[in-house]
Amino acid sequence: MKSLYYILFIVIFGSKYFFIICQNVPSPRHQQTSTLVDTKFYFFGGFTIIGASNEVWYLDLSSSFNISTPPWHSDVVMPVGYNFGTSYLSPIDNSTVFLIGGRTWITNTRNFSYTSSVYKFDSRTSQWTAPTIKNFNSSFQSRNEMQAVIDNNGKIFVFGGINRGNNDNITTTAYNDMNILDSNTMIWSTQTQSQSVLVNIDYTATLLPSGLIVYIGGRGSNPANLNNISQVRIFDTKSYTWSNKSASGSIIASRGDHSAVLTQGGNIIIYGGSTYDSSGNIAYVFSDLAVLNTNSWAWSVPSVSGTNAPPLTQHSAALYKNYMIIAFGATSATNLRTNNIYIIDIQNYTWVTTFNVHTTTNTAKPTQNYSTDQANNNLYIGIGIGAGVVILALVLFVIGFFIYKYRHKQSIATPGTPMNDHIRETQMSTVYTLGIPPPETYARNPIY
Repeated sequence: MKSLYYILFIVIFGSKYFFIICQNVPSPRHQQTSTLVDTKFYFFGGFTIIGASNEVWYLDLSSSFNISTPPWHSDVVMPVGYNFGTSYLSPIDNSTVFLIGGRTWITNTRNFSYTSSVYKFDSRTSQWTAPTIKNFNSSFQSRNEMQAVIDNNGKIFVFGGINRGNNDNITTTAYNDMNILDSNTMIWSTQTQSQSVLVNIDYTATLLPSGLIVYIGGRGSNPANLNNISQVRIFDTKSYTWSNKSASGSIIASRGDHSAVLTQGGNIIIYGGSTYDSSGNIAYVFSDLAVLNTNSWAWSVPSVSGTNAPPLTQHSAALYKNYMIIAFGATSATNLRTNNIYIIDIQNYTWVTTFNVHTTTNTAKPTQNYSTDQANNNLYIGIGIGAGVVILALVLFVIGFFIYKYRHKQSIATPGTPMNDHIRETQMSTVYTLGIPPPETYARNPIY
């Protein structure tokens, strides 16, 4: 009988995993990079419990959904495991995503393997390529923990960052150089900064329509040395010059590994982030939201309603219409991975549980390959559900067989037992006297 309980236990808990597989849901992760392409919010790589992932996932934002059941879709995997990199959408064709820097690994392992510092992903054909770069800066090899921006002419600007050794230990060098890749010609150039421009990693970089890049937060070469978030550093992509702005207003705690999005009104909204210990590990994770007005250069903390998102760091965020969508990340120093998403409506700063396309303005047009992707994912989901049903049916058949065998074994008694006598009694022929009708019932009284 114990074996039946074991089988039942496996069915109950196994069904949970069958359901998860059928749902086509990404595993919890952090340190991924992300890019919004039309109505698809893409996520590349990240670090999972197994190691550096090469998976590509996207959220379909073309229809409404509840955050408890987000419309996840998988795409063609990356050539390598990938984390702590940066990505940006080309404004030239609005379909090519550039991945710059980052740590590259043998897929789903913790074995570092440098291959290329630049990858291109064509979201229309789901094809990956590693372009040939001219005049590449060799010191940029394995550079990570930085963010890139791309201007309207297709020039990619990447500031600072830090290198990682093959044994995954931080080297003694962090950088303050500005690396520029012209995505049209694939020509690389590096601008060396003066010592007054401090090294920086784990910051956010936001490109304003004026051509200014706004750098917020981050830390220097000392793992626990956070940059003052009220001192905003600005790089002019037209004159290639630096300047500083002292932000007024609310006092915001300094941090790194936060997220930032730019609104149409010129406000930069940041969320989460963390502090670090002397070894560079996460010490404390923030759950606050703050707004930097780039016209007045003043910080403010809006009054937020709804159920707050948890503390998050090393997560992703994007602004789609009036929704700031936040995904993945670490929630504490010990809980390093999640696969949840959270949405805040920036029109009234309310955390919402439903993404409703009817409440957004200027509904975006779906990408050309949406129908194909949707059909493929429906096929995969159907195959997963079918396989789950077949496996579950087989397990139930085995359980039924064991129950049948168990009951059949109980019904067969050993000769000489009272049960055997009872069986023999029920199988004996009944003799009736001629002329006397048989009784309708017979009482079997025990004989003593």
